[in-house]
Amino acid sequence: MDTARQFLSDADREYESGDILQASEKLWCAATHVVIAEMQRRGLEPNGHGKMKRFVSNLGDELNQPDLYALFKISETLHINFYHGFLSENNFEEHREMTRQFVGRMIDLTG
Repeated sequence: MDTARQFLSDADREYESGDILQASEKLWCAATHVVIAEMQRRGLEPNGHGKMKRFVSNLGDELNQPDLYALFKISETLHINFYHGFLSENNFEEHREMTRQFVGRMIDLTG
């Protein structure tokens, strides 16, 4: 989880310097690292976006928190933004906040 926290910090630094694309990717990395950590803790192999998305969907069902999946999909949009740069600054800020919520909740839920 320390890696995810470091990516959040790196994303803040990139955003403050004006680099929304790099900030987008760092936020995506934070989100995936908390998912990967929990998958590994459960003995699952985290190989690929699809498997991670299914895991988060199932985890949301298990914890009766289906919005976890929606938050993770929002994080994935930041990954796409890194390559295509389509988010406005306002949209980026919304996605940033929701990704931070996702990472924080995953850390709280899974330790």
